[in-house]
Amino acid sequence: MKTIIAMTGASGSLFGLEFIKNCPDEKYLILSRWGKSVLAQETGLTLENLAPYAKKVFSDEDLSSPFASGSNSFNAMVIVPCSASTLSKIASGIADSLITRAAHVALKEKRKLILCLRETPLSTILLENMLKLSQSGAVLMPISPSYYQKATTIQEQAQLFSERIIQMIVPDFETSGWKKECL
Repeated sequence: MKTIIAMTGASGSLFGLEFIKNCPDEKYLILSRWGKSVLAQETGLTLENLAPYAKKVFSDEDLSSPFASGSNSFNAMVIVPCSASTLSKIASGIADSLITRAAHVALKEKRKLILCLRETPLSTILLENMLKLSQSGAVLMPISPSYYQKATTIQEQAQLFSERIIQMIVPDFETSGWKKECL
């Protein structure tokens, strides 16, 4: 399976990092300009630190990328973290970057699109955009860690959340052992 992973300028880079590390699929990575900036601010990491986890890294400005066209197959696209701006552009049909264009390809080709929004509070406009995307087939997964699994660190919460995303695209994915003990 091929999964496109995108990270935007929303806070929550640790959640994207955990997903990139743990996703068992063939992965392709896109970071927006602000995604790179927030990654550095929150984790001290750069795109070069994430590159080994992906088969290939694409520039968000590269609209000639294979994933900008529906004729190039991929199974899923996950945007984690997803900014309110990126979500709203996708909902409005704006495809001015590789991230937004690949998301439109996912929607029009009926492929799995998962948007992990990291935003609070939610405005009425954003809620309406989320509804439009849900009605169009996207899966909206706000970054909202669970607490019943007794994760004690942010790292553990990010790992659990990344496993939840993986279960959305790989239904028979085996979760970590410590998670099973908490259930």
